[in-house]
Amino acid sequence: MTRFLFAAISAALMLGTASPSLAQDKMTVLLDWFVNPDHAALVVARDKGFFAEQGLEVELIAPADPNDPPKLVAAGKADLAVSYQPQLHMMADQGLPLVRIGTLVGQPLNSLVVLADGPVQSISDLKGARIGYSVGGFEDALLGAMLAGAGLSLDDIELINVNWSLSPSLIAGQTDAVIGAFRNFELNQMDIEGHPGRAFLPEEHGVPAYDELILLSSSHGRDDPRLPRFLRALEDATAFVKENPAAAWDVFIAGYPDLDDELNRRAWKDTVPLLADKPAKLDAKRYYDFAAFMQESGLTETSPDLHVYAEELTVPCNCSAN
Repeated sequence: MTRFLFAAISAALMLGTASPSLAQDKMTVLLDWFVNPDHAALVVARDKGFFAEQGLEVELIAPADPNDPPKLVAAGKADLAVSYQPQLHMMADQGLPLVRIGTLVGQPLNSLVVLADGPVQSISDLKGARIGYSVGGFEDALLGAMLAGAGLSLDDIELINVNWSLSPSLIAGQTDAVIGAFRNFELNQMDIEGHPGRAFLPEEHGVPAYDELILLSSSHGRDDPRLPRFLRALEDATAFVKENPAAAWDVFIAGYPDLDDELNRRAWKDTVPLLADKPAKLDAKRYYDFAAFMQESGLTETSPDLHVYAEELTVPCNCSAN
């Protein structure tokens, strides 16, 4: 009996010492929204084995409330959150302990959309227009900057909260334009429904360029040794997606067969070229310029030092490529 008891205790101790090592290699990533082609590199890295090659077991979780992921990461309830650069500046201004460690989509997706065959052929045509939006604050600032370039202001238009019904409100004639439409989704949706749209891009109309989708870690976890390996896998997955878009699509829909429709196929084609080739790379000037824009727009009161909320980690070499 003593021998069996000793063996049981020894086994328990061995499991106890092994579990931290196993847990260290597991990671939880909270998405910004339901799974879609914007998450191509994450899904392929998980399902094609790129994370596994780096000794990581990664769980991707779609949130019940898209506002929750950064807060949960800041509270230590998850390892990473997918978020947006504009929101990061606001959260840094509020003192949330979050740091950008990677980029998924390195350019704006947000756009101002009108009907292609409608009366609005230029932004200056929007005087007196009804413009639909989903989220106030940042989208107001975005629209204000775009209008200013055409000699207009927010006082010259009527803002209408259409919740998330952006393209439907435009097609139905409830609005003359919508702000906040993602160029890789809403334009495709409108074309599929027989109402092609035209997009005015913020970065071409007075708004500094910014990263649309980014990865956030807790500031307290920025030295986590798993993060460089995570970014290595993400970079390898991105290269695979860009070099083999059809095969990568097959991997993507194998995990999410309900997304195999015309809209997502079109969005996939438009999104793949926009994925960040080097997810870890940080464009410091871009962040400084956009921080200034956020402060000038009244969305933030301060601009903390960049190293407080954004970092470029050193990614291990891809030894398999040698």
